[in-house]
Amino acid sequence: MPGSTNVVVGEAVTVDGDERDPRGSRSGCGYAISHDRPARLDRSLLDADAEAVAPRLVGVLLCRELPSVTVVARIVEVEAYGPDDPASHARRGPTPANAAMFAGAGTAYVYRSYGVHWCLNVAVGPAGVGAAVLVRAAVILTGWGAVAERRETATRDRDLLRGPGRLTRGLGIDGTVHDGGDLVEGVAGLQLADDGWRPEPSAVVSGPRTGVSRAAERPWRFHLLGATEVSPYRRSPRAPHRR
Repeated sequence: MPGSTNVVVGEAVTVDGDERDPRGSRSGCGYAISHDRPARLDRSLLDADAEAVAPRLVGVLLCRELPSVTVVARIVEVEAYGPDDPASHARRGPTPANAAMFAGAGTAYVYRSYGVHWCLNVAVGPAGVGAAVLVRAAVILTGWGAVAERRETATRDRDLLRGPGRLTRGLGIDGTVHDGGDLVEGVAGLQLADDGWRPEPSAVVSGPRTGVSRAAERPWRFHLLGATEVSPYRRSPRAPHRR
């Protein structure tokens, strides 16, 4: 398992001070600023069923230590995948590839999607269950410039961490480094944290998961209402037709 590193817990975090701040007037929005010194995320928040943990992760901080700066981003979109879920990698039990899903609450499960890009998941529930929450999108609070350098093809600021592949690319998350690590304690410069801000329950909305062909109607995608960084919903063409 990768070694742990504590990223920004206990340090002050301010709104991005880059010469170009993409948030403009939005920097006063609740979700686009940091409200307190980040603290280590309480692991007990992750020790439940995936569909219960997923909305709790909306608003949590994802911190990434890069060579020149620590990037802090707020999670605004996630998807839940449970042990008896036809759309889950865990549906057939543990394998060497999905072992991190079964490792217990707070473990990073990072897999490559279609051989193209990495996807970051947070394992949830007790060890042995096989459940995780996919991190789909986040808004940058600090370190915007470092992310923009990694996402040179992004044409809009909101697209920098909008979608699971863009998020891992922008934050330099790599399954060969981060898979199986502890996101609560920190692994190779990647850590979950808590600055005390949470959206109102009514501001976290749910709907079908993006791109899954099985259990396509299950409302296990959760996102922050009004956040422009949330990725668009796309139904899989292989999903059964709605009746």
